[in-house]
Amino acid sequence: MNNRFLDRTIALVDDDPDILQSMEMAFRHEGARTLVAGDGLGALALVRGERGARPDLLVLDMMLPRSSGLLVLEKMQEEAVTMPVIMVTANLGKRHKEFALGLGARAYLFKPLSLARLLETAEELLKAR
Repeated sequence: MNNRFLDRTIALVDDDPDILQSMEMAFRHEGARTLVAGDGLGALALVRGERGARPDLLVLDMMLPRSSGLLVLEKMQEEAVTMPVIMVTANLGKRHKEFALGLGARAYLFKPLSLARLLETAEELLKAR
């Protein structure tokens, strides 16, 4: 195990259980505590701290059941919940990327997701805090 994310809590939200498990294993291998959810309402519970510690960073899928990732970002903005957000999506549309970044996402990564790139991006965002 590495310690790149020691003492960090990372929230991971994706409705694909395989992707969620892969991300969780990658972050845990790097020393992170992880919180996971499979839909938008679960994402909101995580960022509000309703399931334990408030996360240091959120990895958020755009297309989710029960509230899209974009709606999660809007709600976070309304509630002044601030943390770095990495939006992940299979949607290649440029407008969605601009919208997500405008709502506060700090990075935007496309699926299929490179776990190495995800970890690098998370590390960069946490260092910049």
